[in-house]
Amino acid sequence: MRRRVSRLILAVVLLCGPAVPATAAAATPAPSGTAPVPVPLTGLVNDDGIGGSPGQADFDGSHYSYPADQVPAAGAVTLGGVPYAFPGADGDDNVVALGQDVALPRGHYVTAYVLGSSSYGQTGGTATVHYADGGTTQAALSAPDWYSGGTGAVNAAYRYSPTDTDAHPVAIFPLSVWLDPAREATSITLPTTASPAAGTSSLHVFALSLQPAVHGYAVRVGDAASTTKTTAAGRQIVEATVANLGDQWLSPDHRATVTVTAPGVQTTAPATVDRLAPGDSQRVEVAIAPTRPTAAGTAVPGQVTARVAGGPSAAQDLTLHVGVPAYEASDASLGTHQAPDWFSDAKFGIFIHWGVYSVPAWAPVGQEYAEWYWQHMNDPNDPTYAHHAETYGKDFSYDSFIPRFTAAKFDPQAWVRLFQDAGAKYFVLTSKHHEGFSLFDTAVSDRNSVKMGPHKDLVGSLFAAARKYTPGVHPGVYYSLPEWYDPALPWQGHGPQNPYTGEPEPYTGYKPVQDYVADLQAPQMEELIHKYSPDVMWCDIGTPAAPRSVFADYLNHAASEGHQVTYDDRCGIPTHDYTTPEYAKYGDTVVAKWEASRGLDPFSYGYNAATPDSAYMTAEDAVQDLVDIVSKNGNFLLDIGPRADGTIPQVMQDRLRAIGAWLKVNGESVYGTSYWSREASAGDDIRFTVAPNKAFYITSFARPGGQVTVNAPVPVRAGQRITLLGSDGKPLKWTASNGTLTIDVPPAARRTGQYAWVFKVDWS
Repeated sequence: MRRRVSRLILAVVLLCGPAVPATAAAATPAPSGTAPVPVPLTGLVNDDGIGGSPGQADFDGSHYSYPADQVPAAGAVTLGGVPYAFPGADGDDNVVALGQDVALPRGHYVTAYVLGSSSYGQTGGTATVHYADGGTTQAALSAPDWYSGGTGAVNAAYRYSPTDTDAHPVAIFPLSVWLDPAREATSITLPTTASPAAGTSSLHVFALSLQPAVHGYAVRVGDAASTTKTTAAGRQIVEATVANLGDQWLSPDHRATVTVTAPGVQTTAPATVDRLAPGDSQRVEVAIAPTRPTAAGTAVPGQVTARVAGGPSAAQDLTLHVGVPAYEASDASLGTHQAPDWFSDAKFGIFIHWGVYSVPAWAPVGQEYAEWYWQHMNDPNDPTYAHHAETYGKDFSYDSFIPRFTAAKFDPQAWVRLFQDAGAKYFVLTSKHHEGFSLFDTAVSDRNSVKMGPHKDLVGSLFAAARKYTPGVHPGVYYSLPEWYDPALPWQGHGPQNPYTGEPEPYTGYKPVQDYVADLQAPQMEELIHKYSPDVMWCDIGTPAAPRSVFADYLNHAASEGHQVTYDDRCGIPTHDYTTPEYAKYGDTVVAKWEASRGLDPFSYGYNAATPDSAYMTAEDAVQDLVDIVSKNGNFLLDIGPRADGTIPQVMQDRLRAIGAWLKVNGESVYGTSYWSREASAGDDIRFTVAPNKAFYITSFARPGGQVTVNAPVPVRAGQRITLLGSDGKPLKWTASNGTLTIDVPPAARRTGQYAWVFKVDWS
């Protein structure tokens, strides 16, 4: 996981007009000014999650804890521009969310900033804000698992186990809850999760601060950081978040212009925030360049400033690292890398599991991965063990399938055009799965598709077709770090053997090596990098860890070719660009980039001939998964499993083309969008995405009736058009009040579309 050192930073806000006054007598004084107001949780803490030594504290019900020397000391601390009252490590230090009511200093606020994390999996629920007028609003409040750490507001390089130190990063994450600034808030009721226990998910809250609302125009700059990303022109990018604290929209007449100042640095392309509703925030990118010769990576004091035209400005100090130095084989260097913008904007990719396992192509439907056939056939308790004996005989080795893996009908041009028709912006092909059979021309092993089986460089053919016929579809490779039965380092503890007799069998094509990682794994990954220049390196399993030198070379090689690449969190090293839940999704927005993957098959990545067409994921389900994932800052990597001859089953082709047809109509609500800073969803059937400065999208998974009601503070104001994508383009009638938007949908519009219906709030 990527580690970032938490920065103590200062947000300065200059205002037009006084703070919004209270409308009723307050039990405690309303806050003055615009700095976020920390709310002590002292009387509510009920869990001891920060310890001074192993076993001293018990964060998760299993006696694991955050180490005290890796988190801020008790007292005032500023993280991401927000001041908090951080708890001490003596005794209880966090609130396990069990439906408690947190009393607030009565006042008008736009956001509650929360520091939180979850134990045993991401969890949370609905937070309810109470107001002096007796009304309420609701918002989702959930946190990533602390073990997905390294990208939080607080990052620890390790955690304590009951008896020792567990060398895995953990984190506490920045969360938020929206409040209605027009009403006086009195309290927030936390979601109800579970008391900490092994295997049980609990939401933990460490601190809470409130952002007061402001009359007129006011902005805040937070989370400013220099990055190693560059523009197409090669200019370095600095990122920051701009929050609208006022009760007025930012608009073309009152836009915020964001610039960077630092010694020896100039802004070459400022960012602009042309449209931003009160209480919302937007991530922006500013391009910079040095004005004098500067060693790449030089640290200088800098400042990111947002100036509202005709209004106030706000700034945040930061340490700016000028220029992008060559990457080194260290966590500190690799940890500066981020997923490139093309990957964040792509949203949808195609995973391809293809290998020798595509020949037997069998697993119990919906229960096991067909690509794990070889490992499953070695387990007498697995159905594959009996299936193999009955179908092929007990003397038929797994490697006997290799000649049947022919790829005789493989048409790489047809494949990439199918991916393009599906609306995918990248693909990831298995260059080598756990069976150890490579689909590319590798010099370190003859166990590959050039020397046997298809006698073709399958990776090379597909990459060449993509770059020739579909240049907008980025090519990537999957690479399994271990191999089940490689004699040099067998994952299963032994080389190939007959499952029924235990007699050893040859590992076909194997060239003996002294060291699996140094002599096979690393050289193969280097071959993939230098022969094929993949835009995505998708490692799997995480052990044995790939050398950091491979990833330094990968990033430097890409930079030398003028393109930007990305790698996942399964490479066995602490750094990564994104996380990868498998046949699963995160339940709420995760600000750190992520990608969910699954097959069209109910539970297999490789082709399973036993799966009936009726069991495949429907286009409707796939589209709704895509929208749900994108609304939470994820990408969707949807897998297909070709047959051994290279044909793609018709049911898979049909599903992909149906997804592509939906995206042709509604893709503007997916590609290049961002998650909404307030919340990802409203109920089970509504999701939100944002095209910064352009539009806000509301996607309904239910076919609209006469009216669509959205229980969320949708950023829309009088005079703005709402239309239904794919209909006649005529503006729809709408009303908005007290955080609820109601859209009237005429009969003709109701009859259009399928799978998911997208309402566009046109900010222009």
